[in-house]
Amino acid sequence: MAEPEKVLEHPNRETAASKSTRVIVVALLLISVFLVAVITVGGWDVLTGGRNLQIVYIAVYLLLAYYVTQWRSGMLPLTAALAAILGIFAAIGAPAWFARDADGFTDPALSAGLLGMLTVILIPVQLLLIAFALRGFSQQWHVEVERMPDGSTRNANAWA
Repeated sequence: MAEPEKVLEHPNRETAASKSTRVIVVALLLISVFLVAVITVGGWDVLTGGRNLQIVYIAVYLLLAYYVTQWRSGMLPLTAALAAILGIFAAIGAPAWFARDADGFTDPALSAGLLGMLTVILIPVQLLLIAFALRGFSQQWHVEVERMPDGSTRNANAWA
């Protein structure tokens, strides 16, 4: 006997809080991509070891932004972890940009002071990204409810 057609619904994705959290996480990821890209391009001549890592961060953050728009809540803890690491790198690297603003250093394409300020701005952006990614993860976007043709529901994630 064939089973009736079931429809999966995700009720936690329909709340205004979940929708706004998703938009904020994607926006913070894109802001981070922009900041890292400007810092990378602006300091390309003086960044030797960090260029590859920054390019990887740009690509991974763009991929994470795509997956978060697709409601993949499993990407949120990864986003928070990567944001913590990038925030640490930014906190360590910001003073070095300001120190380059003296005589005797190779001048980057953008001024070292501007690159230092963008790096400092990156720190609170990463802190906000951590907070909102973890908030999104706690909203349980993954919860599924099966709806039967007769209108009855069953939690698809519940243990049988």
